[in-house]
Amino acid sequence: MYFTKQHELVRKLAREFAEKELTNEILDEVEESGTFPEEILYKMGKAGFFGIKTPKEYGGSGGDARCYVLVMEEIARVSGVASIYVSSPNSLSGGPLLLSGTEEQKRNYLPSLISGNKKLCFALTEPGAGSDAGGMQSTAVKDGDSYILNGRKTFITMAPLADYAVIYAKTDMTKGTKGISAFIVDMKNTPGISCGKPEHKMGVIGCATSDIIMDNARIPAENLLGEEGMGFINAMKTLDTGRMGVAAQSIGVAQGALDEAIKYAKERKQFGKRIGDFQAIAFMIADMATKLEAAKQLVYKTAYLMDTHQPASMEASMAKYYASEVCNEIASKALQIHGGYGFIKDYKIERMYRDCRVFTIYEGTSQIQQLVISGKLLKK
Repeated sequence: MYFTKQHELVRKLAREFAEKELTNEILDEVEESGTFPEEILYKMGKAGFFGIKTPKEYGGSGGDARCYVLVMEEIARVSGVASIYVSSPNSLSGGPLLLSGTEEQKRNYLPSLISGNKKLCFALTEPGAGSDAGGMQSTAVKDGDSYILNGRKTFITMAPLADYAVIYAKTDMTKGTKGISAFIVDMKNTPGISCGKPEHKMGVIGCATSDIIMDNARIPAENLLGEEGMGFINAMKTLDTGRMGVAAQSIGVAQGALDEAIKYAKERKQFGKRIGDFQAIAFMIADMATKLEAAKQLVYKTAYLMDTHQPASMEASMAKYYASEVCNEIASKALQIHGGYGFIKDYKIERMYRDCRVFTIYEGTSQIQQLVISGKLLKK
């Protein structure tokens, strides 16, 4: 209903890439080392996964939101952490630039992000301002032809790996969200910019997360992204796409977990027959498959609405909310079907169970999605 033959070819390309390149051996090594192989990232860039929705004039593929969703789903089906590297340049990294960047900024940064030569992180969250972005305390004070940034960001995905960051800070502390501005910051060459120690995370190991510390960091005024005071709007519009991306991650990991549960239910025998022949297991699998299909339709509809230039903010929140919650439920049931083996790292489901737990948290918790959805429905 939502996809053309071209979309299905994109799905096929992503699925074949994931199955060929993201082998068990490589993913096990990522878990052990905490580092994702640069050679795989290079291949992702060559395949066009980092610029799916970016216009061709900036080095992208010129695809649409449905292409993005399909690639995310197929990569996440095999590896949740690999899908973060696909998501970033297509949403939280490239999104702010495409929304508010000058022509010069787009040409300076987007091609290197799309090729995979450079990485850019999205720095909004602070220790005291997670869901309440308006409560941020980071400041950006104009000083001649520069801004002086001070403050601390936390839980910033890819910060220790990033060459650049889009950092949100208040240029006017008296205006709440209307006082927030966005800045492109060179992470490697700006005095006063540093990263904290990478966090020891439960899941999505292989994509480092840390704080970003700003200590009188001087940023050229030309690195202001968009207009002063428009940073919050930039961030929220970016997060609409980001939430669709997390929803696509969720249905991908959920599909992978369901695949593993079905496979195990067919192979494992107890009391003289396959455990899948027991109604308790069979009905669990039926519930998992049904809820996954419902989640997929929410995600696909959101992408279709975006592609046809229709309002999709509420739908993006619905998709992110439902798909991420369902993914956690499916992964939990899939692990339960595996019994004790599901608790062992030798089985894929153990990693999937850990990886998907963050999906209901990052890029807007499930509770924030409920606020967005109810706010839209109850708006006077």
